[in-house]
Amino acid sequence: MRSFLHLRPAFALVTLVIATAVVAACGADPTATPTAAPVATPTPAPMQEGSGSLVIYSGRSESLVDPIIQQFADVTGIDVEIKYGGTASLAATLLEEGTNSPADVFYAQDPGGLGAVESLLSPLPSGILERAPDWAQSPQGLWTGISGRARVLVYSPDRVPESELPADIFDLTDPKWKGRVGWAPTNGSFLTMVTGMRKLWGEEKTAEWIEGMVANNAVIYPKNTPQVAAVAAGEIDIGLVNHYYLYRFVTEEGEDFPARNYHPSGGGPGALIMVSGAGILSTTENRENAERFIEFLLGTVAQQYFAGQTFEYPLVEGVNINRLLTPLDEIARPDIALADLSDLEGTTAILRDLHALP
Repeated sequence: MRSFLHLRPAFALVTLVIATAVVAACGADPTATPTAAPVATPTPAPMQEGSGSLVIYSGRSESLVDPIIQQFADVTGIDVEIKYGGTASLAATLLEEGTNSPADVFYAQDPGGLGAVESLLSPLPSGILERAPDWAQSPQGLWTGISGRARVLVYSPDRVPESELPADIFDLTDPKWKGRVGWAPTNGSFLTMVTGMRKLWGEEKTAEWIEGMVANNAVIYPKNTPQVAAVAAGEIDIGLVNHYYLYRFVTEEGEDFPARNYHPSGGGPGALIMVSGAGILSTTENRENAERFIEFLLGTVAQQYFAGQTFEYPLVEGVNINRLLTPLDEIARPDIALADLSDLEGTTAILRDLHALP
């Protein structure tokens, strides 16, 4: 049975977003805890009755995006229903549902999920596509990036000096890391990273890396957050995660939180920059509302929310990154098109064949 969450008012979010703009505009400091100056409470936009409906399938977690989706519902008066789930599983659901899907918008955690369902998407208007950079979009204009997310190694600086961290994640197969590294092989972002690995390294070297990680008894976690907690607790020394999870812990627990992020200096798939993104189903009966939603996500309020509250990289001009983040131009990210990250099914099959997945 599908479970849909009906959205509730969240006008207070606007105040929160504007307040966090002060934080995001500050200079980079990898250890400081963000603070915000008090601001006046803005007057929320009036509700618009009879604005229609919208069904969103969200591969992004509820804790990260529900506040900003609630804000969209509040300011537009649109009756929004949202189905949360893993990006890969929702992509599979969409393919199974086909033309019978009730979804209007697919909001995915990564480009791999969007690429997997491109045959179900319809081109976005130029007015939406011109808001985000070309590198963060489908070459055919079928989806657009919403926010940027970097793959990193989260590590314990008490147990692993940064100078000893590998320049490339292939080096994690060295026996010296046995039992010290965590990964989340069912996580959508991890699957996208390995898909990029196949493109950058080829199938043979990718298989060698997976086999080496399995042989090194890489500790399995269901997702990113438990890995960050495990590093802090001393269960593992390194985790393969997305960059922003650490900063949620630092903000909540203080600058002494015993973990830090590392962007592999040698680049490669461990330094991949991905995007969350959204596309509109070609079968939608709510095209105008679907376009309004994506326009909203690429607007200043939503982009500032991602920068200040979820610690992601904004994709539109005029919105500064959070001061905790490493600027994108300082990351040795690999040269790979996001459109090449769509074969999640093939990646899952390889991981299963090599005993990284049950």
